[in-house]
Amino acid sequence: MSEETKQTGLTLHMVPLEYYEAQPAYEDYQPEPVRAGREKFIHCTDGAQNLADTGNRFYTSDPRDFVALVIDKGRVSSPVIYEDPDHIFPHIYGPLNRDAIVDIKPLPRDPGGRFLPLE
Repeated sequence: MSEETKQTGLTLHMVPLEYYEAQPAYEDYQPEPVRAGREKFIHCTDGAQNLADTGNRFYTSDPRDFVALVIDKGRVSSPVIYEDPDHIFPHIYGPLNRDAIVDIKPLPRDPGGRFLPLE
């Protein structure tokens, strides 16, 4: 794991709307793979096009509505670490405190189910 540094700026986390809405609002957010112990961090993506590309790699066959959590990395209580060489995909090592989520945006799709970048 690379050395932790304080991160600034915004990043995005993609999640099915129904899963996000089912999480208790008084608890820190954890995606299902983290909550179930299958993953050790929350996957995030910097940039609207990169997020659409990620959705199209992994979730086009999932018909559920997805949203993007817009996260202020400077407010995240858990460590935020970039481990990819291009610094596009930060990982949040721990739960995501709700006050770091500054917006929630629906993720649009084209008629074929492919994700489109947020505007």
